[in-house]
Amino acid sequence: MKTDDNRIFGLDIFRAFAIILVVLGHGGFMLTDTILDGFPYFKMIDGVDIFFVLSGFLIGGILLKELNKKDKFKVPDLIQFWKRRWFRTLPNYYLILLLNYIVVKYGIINGSVEYFNFHFLTFTHNFSTPFFEFFWESWSLSVEEWFYIFTPLLIYGLYKILPSKSSFLVATIIMITMPLIYRYSIYNPKIDGFWWDVTFRKTVLCRLDSIGYGLLFAWVYYYYSKFWKKIKIPAFVLGTILLVFIVNYDSPPHSLYKQTIFFSLSPFIAMLFLPIAESYKKGSGFIPAAIQHISKISYSMYLINLALVAQVIQSNFPPTGGVDGLLKYLIYWTIVILASTFLFNYFERPMTKLRDKRIFSKRV
Repeated sequence: MKTDDNRIFGLDIFRAFAIILVVLGHGGFMLTDTILDGFPYFKMIDGVDIFFVLSGFLIGGILLKELNKKDKFKVPDLIQFWKRRWFRTLPNYYLILLLNYIVVKYGIINGSVEYFNFHFLTFTHNFSTPFFEFFWESWSLSVEEWFYIFTPLLIYGLYKILPSKSSFLVATIIMITMPLIYRYSIYNPKIDGFWWDVTFRKTVLCRLDSIGYGLLFAWVYYYYSKFWKKIKIPAFVLGTILLVFIVNYDSPPHSLYKQTIFFSLSPFIAMLFLPIAESYKKGSGFIPAAIQHISKISYSMYLINLALVAQVIQSNFPPTGGVDGLLKYLIYWTIVILASTFLFNYFERPMTKLRDKRIFSKRV
């Protein structure tokens, strides 16, 4: 296996670590009553928060380049941005949405197709209200897609009255502060763990700030490259200290902290690890190549690992502990990686390449 020299290896580590945390969390039930019960034995921030921050950082870099090119930031630039994003994300999403409908409709996994509606097609099923019992993992994809819509539009509007540097920063501040204010406005001291999860953790309006922190460091990276290099160690140390705090501070779901500040602190911590991750440009050998591969297929892994693999095993071949649990856990990881590799190579990547075809590349 060879690494791709056009990729930043440290960011591949960042992304691979995020998806590994997600897959570990969804498959952990198989390790109950085995010698690995409780693995990986340490607490971490949500892997999805890491994804959000990295997405904000990478997309922020793209938007900053658009803002600072010789030509002004125009409507065709917005359309071109959306076209590239949607060819990257939508085909895979709609394919897995269809497969989720099939496995639920025919009773392969638990759930109800009664909860499926057109809102899943427009990413509005969790825009401001909770959803459940169908395609659970789609919540974060809605956050991402609305981020792709809101952020460029906000920057475009501000760019009409502010310089490019200021318009991006003001847009970022708005993206970071407004969801926090919204979470505070809907604070509910009577909420339990389930409703905290679906109301605060998994709704678009509550979580857009998680991606905003990636935007903030994209701005720092673009305009203050020398400062960026200087802060990588201090930021890493501060991030580690805050990480130890957040995973050990046990606060109930009905607390103000858990419904508001917690969702700001978690992506802020992930953001602090970006400078040191970005500093590792290259990797060589089998392990770096494997990490890069996991990074490349991470979107497909995210889409299929829960409903199409973990829940199929749980509903049809429930682990009984001991060797049986370990064997099914190994099968779970094997299927996730192999199926995601297949999906990436034969559907996700070909669909992404369509955006560069001549028929789709005309400027409007």
